[in-house]
Amino acid sequence: MGKVSVKNVEIGRGYPLVVIAGLCVIENESHTLKTAEQLVEITRAVGIPFIFKCSYDKANRSSIGAYRGPGVEEGLRILGKVRERIGCPILTDVHKESEISSAAEVADILQVPAFLCRQTDFVVAVARTGKPVNVKKGQFLAPWDVKNVIEKILSTGNNQIILTERGFSFGYNSLVTDLRSLAIMREWGYPVVFDATHSVQLPGGLGKSTGGQREFVPLLARGAVAAGVDGVFFEVHQNPDKALCDGPNCLSLDYFPQLLQMLKEIDSIVKKYI
Repeated sequence: MGKVSVKNVEIGRGYPLVVIAGLCVIENESHTLKTAEQLVEITRAVGIPFIFKCSYDKANRSSIGAYRGPGVEEGLRILGKVRERIGCPILTDVHKESEISSAAEVADILQVPAFLCRQTDFVVAVARTGKPVNVKKGQFLAPWDVKNVIEKILSTGNNQIILTERGFSFGYNSLVTDLRSLAIMREWGYPVVFDATHSVQLPGGLGKSTGGQREFVPLLARGAVAAGVDGVFFEVHQNPDKALCDGPNCLSLDYFPQLLQMLKEIDSIVKKYI
């Protein structure tokens, strides 16, 4: 308890801020590899530990016609290429129990999606892989209720747990971030991450797709790091307006180095005192 280690990255209390970043979903192989390479270069230049995030299938899209990704087989093949060629730790989300074992062969961290964080059998199945589990706190869940999710994971003997805040439902098509949630979840003793890009979503706000307010990503990220989080989660894209998924809340890669430098400096100050 207290930290999660994957490859050369350690995330938890007393360790430097970690960045989890990548594409919402795989668009194609070359783009995914290019993005991973760029993120490795950016984070290395800034001097901040990095975990690559990308989904192979987004089963929770707003409409039936929305782009979901290449699917399990092709998507995991591409993530395997990232692991082989780039070498960075990989995090991906799973949406069905039938996918878990295949995803565990490729990913260093398995993510429980926010909408599935209360599904007992699913959470337990993910935990039984023995892989570190990143739990996205549901938009409907109070921070103190995350303790129940932790207990489900611990029941399998797996204590490699990361808790991620991604905003709370606030009326229709809107989310609000409560920084108190970050402090409350840290009381359980596991690393806490703030999802800066999903927290600015406007779920279903565009009718058949999700809207977002990416201009507020830096603001919320700065606040979360000042509150003492162990990591920050971003979805990024070279051209967010052209992204096939979650473009309105994606952060542009052009701005990413500047933001990371700022967050690193805030983290170094805050962790001297907490």
